[in-house]
Amino acid sequence: MNKPTKVLVTLALLAGFGSAVWFALRSQRHEQIAQQEAVEQAAETELTGLVALDVEDFLKDPRVTKVLAASKLPVRVTRVGSRDMASKLGTAKTPDFLFPSGVVAANQITDAARKAHITTAQYSPFHTPMVIASWEPIAKILVDNGIAKQLQPKVYGIDMDKLTQTMIARKRWKDLKNAGAYDVSRSVLVSTTDVRRSNSAAMYLALTSIALNGDMVTDRETARKAAHMLAELFKRQGYQESYVNGNFDDYISQGIGKTPMAWIYENQIVSHALAKKGVGADMVLIYPQPTIINKVVFIATNERAKSLGTLLSTNSDLQSVAVEYGFRIPDAERFAQSVKATGLAIEPRLSNVIDPPSFEIIGEMIDVVTKEMTQ
Repeated sequence: MNKPTKVLVTLALLAGFGSAVWFALRSQRHEQIAQQEAVEQAAETELTGLVALDVEDFLKDPRVTKVLAASKLPVRVTRVGSRDMASKLGTAKTPDFLFPSGVVAANQITDAARKAHITTAQYSPFHTPMVIASWEPIAKILVDNGIAKQLQPKVYGIDMDKLTQTMIARKRWKDLKNAGAYDVSRSVLVSTTDVRRSNSAAMYLALTSIALNGDMVTDRETARKAAHMLAELFKRQGYQESYVNGNFDDYISQGIGKTPMAWIYENQIVSHALAKKGVGADMVLIYPQPTIINKVVFIATNERAKSLGTLLSTNSDLQSVAVEYGFRIPDAERFAQSVKATGLAIEPRLSNVIDPPSFEIIGEMIDVVTKEMTQ
């Protein structure tokens, strides 16, 4: 091969090699762009979640959706009863997160997830205690009968053992000492939601069962025995709302005549006070002693949802919005100062707190009460 020919062949080979390199680099660049677009698209994809009524409005608040969008963690939520969430796992597409009300439902969900081989992580971004919303005249009657005591102005503590025994004994308000301010023939009862559907009512059942038993209920036989006795406290109430908002609305709108004592989450009356910039002059809070702290538990089923759980727990703006919805946050002083401005008196730091029984025991008691209520 003569020299000119060799030069031409070399140039051709170099050109081919250059083209191959150029196409390889171009292909690599296209792949990188595609990967980046996929990452960006994934970041814009809404996380799907099942949420309790307690947090639905919070997650749909424009201030919250703005922070979540800026953090590339937008959400699309569906409201589901806390105790129904566990049944949604393993039957269809797994939600990215679940946001139930209370540790009992949360433990039920994580147990169902474990059985379905779904890895989860839990976060508790905020919480609220169970309380009784009542009225000053009612609280004073309870104090005069040794059932309650005043903790501070317009804040009371109630002995759950004495209250439970009073209700089981079918005492009427007119039977109590110094009942002139509420001298009626109605039974002494706390208004609750429907225990067959509502987490708040389940917490009431938990506390009254502990009061009745003298200790935490830990076995099914004791649970059934306690539930048979406590079923009367639900049956004698008459109609009960399915959701805790209905019970609270009765307290607010119909007053002492309809609802002398309403079993609620503290955040309901706090958010009401913040929104209305105050509460009625006779409205007071009675804290069960002991009480249960209702944790609103965020359960993540993948890495992006874990990032959301961390954000909800640590972002200052989101924590501020949570306070506006009445929830307590780790910064107790921040919460107390926010509430103080409304004139609503609260117990700032709770010391007499217990955990509810296991979800299996709670479920056993709810089954018994459900059967009793249909008879």
